[in-house]
Amino acid sequence: MKSKLNSQKVAPYIFVLPFVLIFLIFFVYSIGSTVLMSFQSVHIGDIQFVKLENFRMLFNNSSFPIAIRNSLVYTALTLLLLIPFPMTFAVMLNSKSMRGSGLFRAILFLPLLCSVVVAGITFRFMFSETNASLVNSFVINVLGGEKVPWVRLQWPAMILLVTLASWRWTGINVIYFLSGLNSIPVELYEASEIDGANTWQRFRYLTIPMLKPTIIYVLTISIYGGLAMFAESQMIWAGKSSPHNVGLTIVGFIYQNGISQGNLGLASATGLLLLLAVLIINLVQLRLTGVIGKEND
Repeated sequence: MKSKLNSQKVAPYIFVLPFVLIFLIFFVYSIGSTVLMSFQSVHIGDIQFVKLENFRMLFNNSSFPIAIRNSLVYTALTLLLLIPFPMTFAVMLNSKSMRGSGLFRAILFLPLLCSVVVAGITFRFMFSETNASLVNSFVINVLGGEKVPWVRLQWPAMILLVTLASWRWTGINVIYFLSGLNSIPVELYEASEIDGANTWQRFRYLTIPMLKPTIIYVLTISIYGGLAMFAESQMIWAGKSSPHNVGLTIVGFIYQNGISQGNLGLASATGLLLLLAVLIINLVQLRLTGVIGKEND
């Protein structure tokens, strides 16, 4: 038996067996269960096949369109901030003329060491509605405005969530872009300088095209991260429902119905639609960026 395990024919299968088991149990089985439960009414001790009733209930639920809108707006805003700004910061940090780049890299990386629970609680106090809160104090004393009820109004709440996301994820995106910049041959920049290209021209016609794979990767994970956002909203509103659902996301809607209310069938239907939406959106953006569907020349 021991000799068979050490043989060159059997050993590779032993090495890949943990991955195969994890994939089958936590991915294939989970998706299969979700698809099955989306057509069932699942309660403790009571499982009934209800066909498309969960989807009918889902589209008749007044909170579901709000969750979709919040998730799409949040995703769009994070894409506008968490791609161009980290890429610009990475180019600046990668520049030879940049002083103290190591210090700035460490500062940008520090938010990643903070858990979402601690970050959410901290931002909740920073953006509280009192005059003495950090943000409202700045608005009142520096900008001369009035205090803002950040957690009760739609756009202030969205600004709060996007600010938290930008603070947490800018650093990791900078690291991605720095990795992409390090893969660009220095000779290309030297040749462009000899040809008379200025800084903007090198960035526009050399850096951005060469960073295309990194940009597509960051775009893909950012779309998924935006549509799957949950923990940040949960921490900002301390695990409670936000006023008028200003902080409700699609995953929050799944949690609200599946865990809080125990309607696992409705939650599974929502999760299945979210999975299909993320898949379709990413396939479309991969098609538009030329990653799939086009033959390489």
